[in-house]
Amino acid sequence: MNRRKKIKSILTKKAKQANLKANPKNKPKYISKAERAKLEAEANPMSSSEPDTTQEDNQ
Repeated sequence: MNRRKKIKSILTKKAKQANLKANPKNKPKYISKAERAKLEAEANPMSSSEPDTTQEDNQ
């Protein structure tokens, strides 16, 4: 029984691995809220910290 069980488990493992390799996941990797905020801050560093000077020039 143990020999059969071991052989069966090895074969099912191989089948599962082959199935996973044949059908890769297309789901994007999860990015945490903190990481998203950090990436957004890096992408727009000037927009939030720079004061609006267009009104001063018009006066």
